[in-house]
Amino acid sequence: MNMASSLNSCSTRLVAADQLVAVAQECLNQQMRFLMAWHDWDDQTCVVRYLLSQKDHAEFVLLEVRDTDTLPSLAALVPLLGWYEREMHDLGGLEFSGHPESFPLIIHEGFSISPPPLGRTAADNPLQAHLQGSYEPPSMPEVQGDQVQDLYWGPVRADVVETGEFHYSYIGEAILHYHPRLFFKHRGMEARFAGQDAARSVYLAERVSGVGSACHALAYCQAVENAWGIEVPLRAQLLRVIIVELERLYNHFHYFGQLAKTTTLKVGAATGFLMEERVKQLASQLTGSRYLRSLLCVGGLRRDLQAEHLAHALEGIIDEGEAYLNRLHQTATHLDRLMGTGILSLESAFDQGATGPVARASGLDRDLRRDHPYAAYHKLRFNVPVREKGDAMARSEVRAESLREALALLVQASGRLKTGPVQAEYTPPSGEQQGLGWAETPRGTLMYAVRIRDGRLQRVKIKSPSFSNWRVFPLTVHGTNLMDYAINEASFGLTIAGCDR
Repeated sequence: MNMASSLNSCSTRLVAADQLVAVAQECLNQQMRFLMAWHDWDDQTCVVRYLLSQKDHAEFVLLEVRDTDTLPSLAALVPLLGWYEREMHDLGGLEFSGHPESFPLIIHEGFSISPPPLGRTAADNPLQAHLQGSYEPPSMPEVQGDQVQDLYWGPVRADVVETGEFHYSYIGEAILHYHPRLFFKHRGMEARFAGQDAARSVYLAERVSGVGSACHALAYCQAVENAWGIEVPLRAQLLRVIIVELERLYNHFHYFGQLAKTTTLKVGAATGFLMEERVKQLASQLTGSRYLRSLLCVGGLRRDLQAEHLAHALEGIIDEGEAYLNRLHQTATHLDRLMGTGILSLESAFDQGATGPVARASGLDRDLRRDHPYAAYHKLRFNVPVREKGDAMARSEVRAESLREALALLVQASGRLKTGPVQAEYTPPSGEQQGLGWAETPRGTLMYAVRIRDGRLQRVKIKSPSFSNWRVFPLTVHGTNLMDYAINEASFGLTIAGCDR
């Protein structure tokens, strides 16, 4: 490929719309993987971008299609792009010819939004868009046969779980077809960044997903730092690792508590939630925030943290956490419900865009901390757990090992801290810059792409891990039974707010 150098270890290739399918096939033949797609408006000119990772190479590849808002769909060739294309259609007014799933994704049936909040005419004021219409059932393939029943569940579900509508076609307890309709919680987060001060918009990133506040803040800050050429001090880089690994730790304990709840292991559930609470209390003592907010900023950290003795504070959590994981994995009634439940094949994980523990449980060995190092991860030693069976048991095993690795990383990072500054000095440059930032969250790949003009955000694209994994999840439901559904969903560790944005 003939490529021009671009920002953030990213090479850019301009592609004509009529050559897009051929170029995409060429990339796949070279064992590249598409990560996300988004659109932007460059002085009223439409630009569609496709981001790819290369096998065994830290440099990303960016394909750009300019001067048209009508493109051939790549969804049949690269299925994971299907949702991105539908998102660009719903929010930007773009057209993708030949799309195999041409029904709405973000803006549900029965509703319309004008002007499109990320469309050409709304570029300067994306929040002026107005939603109109009334509820209609989702467009669904009809499943016919004797004794076939349909169940619409949601959008309000049990207790405090997030809002989503789920359609099942089933016979008895056997699920023939399953379709989730999400985005009831879509808050227009990407549109809300437009026009904001790039140096002060970390607070918005922290609120995209509450359980991923620190990782969102980190990915956003790194995108702006890349755009502006800011070098973050080493102490701040190590403290950033500590902050996001604490977030990973409490998320993993919550995961096991929720998984035990679905297998009716009440003591296991209570213990998991108790361990989650202990990590949050430690986070509060260290940072002043249970959810690790208001710490990261462009250039480093808002203030220094006294984390040198973190290893001592973690001793009880390490011992009790290990005992908890061992008890879970010695409880036959719990394990029996996980084995063989919700199998996701390696091929489906790759084609449909699975990420994080879900992908690694199916044999897809990817982790941004190792493959595209950021913060201070290149200075630390850690393993990336991988399994091959792709069932709920494999996902649980990957999470357990990831939890242990998070504890080890916290001890390592705190032991490497040296006295030094935690904030880089910088002056926001004039003109236009673009940047890319990323983080490996507890749920998988998170990416931020930003375009800044004179210190103000013009476009922010967020690729969240749950946006990817919610697309994959239905593949593991078809052909299973209703009694295993809650266990299967819990084993994915999904968040709807993070998906909907």
